Amino acid sequence: MTSEHQLVVPFDDNRLVAELFGQYDANLAVLEDRLEIQAVARGNVVTLRGPASSCEIAKQVLEELYGRLGEGEAIGPGEIDGAIRHAHAGPVTVDDGADSDARGVKKIRTRKRVISARSPAQSAYLDALSKKDLVFATGPAGTGKTYLAVAFAAGLLERGEVERLILSRPAIEAGERLGFLPGDMREKVDPYLRPLYDALYDVLAPGKVERGLETGMIEIAPLAFMRGRTLSNAAIILDEAQNCTATQMKMFLTRIGDGSKMVVTGDPTQVDLPAGQHSGLPEAIGRLHHIPEIAHIAFTQSDVVRRELVSKIVAAYEKDD
Repeated sequence: MTSEHQLVVPFDDNRLVAELFGQYDANLAVLEDRLEIQAVARGNVVTLRGPASSCEIAKQVLEELYGRLGEGEAIGPGEIDGAIRHAHAGPVTVDDGADSDARGVKKIRTRKRVISARSPAQSAYLDALSKKDLVFATGPAGTGKTYLAVAFAAGLLERGEVERLILSRPAIEAGERLGFLPGDMREKVDPYLRPLYDALYDVLAPGKVERGLETGMIEIAPLAFMRGRTLSNAAIILDEAQNCTATQMKMFLTRIGDGSKMVVTGDPTQVDLPAGQHSGLPEAIGRLHHIPEIAHIAFTQSDVVRRELVSKIVAAYEKDD
């Protein structure tokens, strides 16, 4: 290894150090793999060897994660990878005419857990969600578009900044077949909305979700149920928006009322509309990009954070396309 550098990084709290290094120093192994360094632990001290820039990043990552552990957060390979991505990052361009400084890790806090951004684009996304009334988020699966939107909205609801949480998706696969599915209307459409339920239960206590669904404070419904409504003092999320027509998109966007925030997520490369129908998502982004209250975050394959296998799958499909 050329121009090898050495840094010695001490920590005070032995309990936190055990969590920081991971079982059998597994977290240090992630650092070694990502940054091509050596990380050797002795007690509450870790010695970093490798290129000077990589050692400095490793030191920054370890100190940041140590601080997050001290605040009660849990860390694992995903958090380590996210901290490394942020350490490498410069400003991220957001489609609202401004840059977002994504070097600091943005966070969402709910009573159940703390969710930290795992990429600079995710931090830019959370920054936009906090500042804008309407945010479009586009990109491939695994970039956290929907999950972070649901977590952010859940945080608003818990803090009393909105009165309702409304999650919606187009159920285009159902079409005329809804009548043949068993159960009442909710039971018929729930399979199409299941990813939204999954995200919701991950960031809120199950009892709070159930009570919210019973009282109407939390509503999960197909896009067609939004027609004719004005949604005020609410956090509103439209998922899989690439499967909306231009007419449906305009209908949904004009539902936003006073005191509300709206998030629209989708992957323009995965349109399931019938032949001859065009997605309203890219058209809406193009029409509205000049409005100051609106932002667009465009995630790419490099922002996939779910796990490395997902990144490889997406990359293989993009290569074929």
